[in-house]
Amino acid sequence: MRLEPLKPEEYTNRVRKLQNELKSNNIDIFIGYSSECESASSRYLTGFWPFFDFAAVIVPSDGEAALVTGGPESRDFAEKFSSVPNIFINPLLVETSAPEWVPKVTGMDFKDIISKLSNNPIKKIGIGNWNIFPYTLFKELHDLYPNAEFIEANNLLLNVQSIKTKAEIPYIIEAYRITEEALKTALESARPGKKEWEIESAARIKMLELGAEGTPYPIWVCSGDNTRLSLCRSTNKAINKDELVQLTIGAKYMGYCGNMCRPFVIGKVPKSVRSLMEVALEAVAYSMDAIRPGVIASDVFKGYFKILSKYHYENFTLYGPAHGTGSSEVEGLWLAENANFVIKPGMLFNIDIWLSDGNNGLRYEDGILVTENGIKELTTYRREIIEL
Repeated sequence: MRLEPLKPEEYTNRVRKLQNELKSNNIDIFIGYSSECESASSRYLTGFWPFFDFAAVIVPSDGEAALVTGGPESRDFAEKFSSVPNIFINPLLVETSAPEWVPKVTGMDFKDIISKLSNNPIKKIGIGNWNIFPYTLFKELHDLYPNAEFIEANNLLLNVQSIKTKAEIPYIIEAYRITEEALKTALESARPGKKEWEIESAARIKMLELGAEGTPYPIWVCSGDNTRLSLCRSTNKAINKDELVQLTIGAKYMGYCGNMCRPFVIGKVPKSVRSLMEVALEAVAYSMDAIRPGVIASDVFKGYFKILSKYHYENFTLYGPAHGTGSSEVEGLWLAENANFVIKPGMLFNIDIWLSDGNNGLRYEDGILVTENGIKELTTYRREIIEL
């Protein structure tokens, strides 16, 4: 059974917080972009996530927010699921292979839409989702506002997203609970000779049974030589006894992302793999202890890198020991060498330890919520060297 949806006032408060960020930075309007696989902006601000067509979210520094979709189907879809009443159609947001609509469809350009939301002059436009914002949308905006200044505004939305509210916590906890149960099911289903995709399937079925709406990314199970890849797909490869298997599993629950990763072996863990596991687990334990309110993110990274250096594993990793999460599986806030932000209560992280020696690769990942006094661990199951 799913929880009741977030109340509309939660979305209203998010828009207001973003408007405060805009005013503080003298930005007249924020425009974010969403697709089926990168839906966080529209989902977080309006409750709506697109598929087939695309979506944009417009938030003026003063006035009401609006959702823009690409056609009559998405407009009707958005009217049912969006928390904002202002919904418009822009033809540039229609799916790639768009039909010729039988009913007449009236689209609007961004200037016409924005004029209905705000009477203020538009001098500075903040673009969210900067690296995926479509050229066609950007060109229309630039042609309509040739004298405006366009700036990257990803961090303005992240400033709002990064501190989770009390209303969000139950959904976050449930996303991780479902993820952990799915990972347990995957481990229980593992047998020599079973295909990677069959184990993934067992996890997916469990997630859906428990109320997940899907996954935050294409989850996978990989084994043997495939484990050296940080990103992979479940294949038709059969799992062998005494070889490394990596579970990378996450459930998406009512807009929130859970994630959990465990390496394991059916039989005996090879010596080289055991060494990787031991160092990774030491790094996990360190990160659990080091992430606290008031700590500077780069200081956590320095301690992590020191552990890797102690074992001459500093070149075995790809990034820091944790990243922010929430509406997206990776929601900024990487704990990196040059990350100067201060960890605060309400921040949500995945401790994410990836190590690879070029032949074998593994990842331990668990969710944590920063509290006033420390952290709340959201997943804990078998954070150990797993031999089945």
